[in-house]
Amino acid sequence: MPVLIAAVVLVGLLCTLDLVLTLGVIKRLRDHTAMLTKVAAEGGGAPGRPPVIKVGEQVGEFSTLSADGEVLTRASLSGDTLVAFFSPNCGPCHEMLPKFVEYARNVPGGREQVLAVVVGTADRAKGQVAELGAVARVVVQEGSDTGVTDAFQVFGFPTLLQVTADTAGRPVIARNHVDLDAPVVAA
Repeated sequence: MPVLIAAVVLVGLLCTLDLVLTLGVIKRLRDHTAMLTKVAAEGGGAPGRPPVIKVGEQVGEFSTLSADGEVLTRASLSGDTLVAFFSPNCGPCHEMLPKFVEYARNVPGGREQVLAVVVGTADRAKGQVAELGAVARVVVQEGSDTGVTDAFQVFGFPTLLQVTADTAGRPVIARNHVDLDAPVVAA
């Protein structure tokens, strides 16, 4: 009988230890959820999405060539400009691309008010460049050339932004998330 009592006490202790560890894991998950919610509220992106530049932040300096050979700089972003970042290695980018092209067709000012950046090798990016070329000025950013993604603080793909001029005429982020299902609106 003493062996049976010892076994029951041991099982009870193991169950209690398991309960304490499970409650610790639940508390840790709640802490992480609170941290992600705080990051999203501070403009760091919605949970499950890559963090993006905050609304009101100034676009950094950059200089690059478009696929058409046009020199593009921060000063090229005049008025309200839709800016998109895609990658040929990104599944969600391929899914979003047709919807983005349709949305960009309706942007006031047309192609001059849309900038699309495809991050990847020219060979791999040519399909996306061909689709985007009709509705946007397209830049292919290869290898160590990270000037445009750095200027917009892009950390993941796809990223859609709307840029407008502040009171001093400098380009700033008006929206750090563009809903492609909503009608086209100015910043």
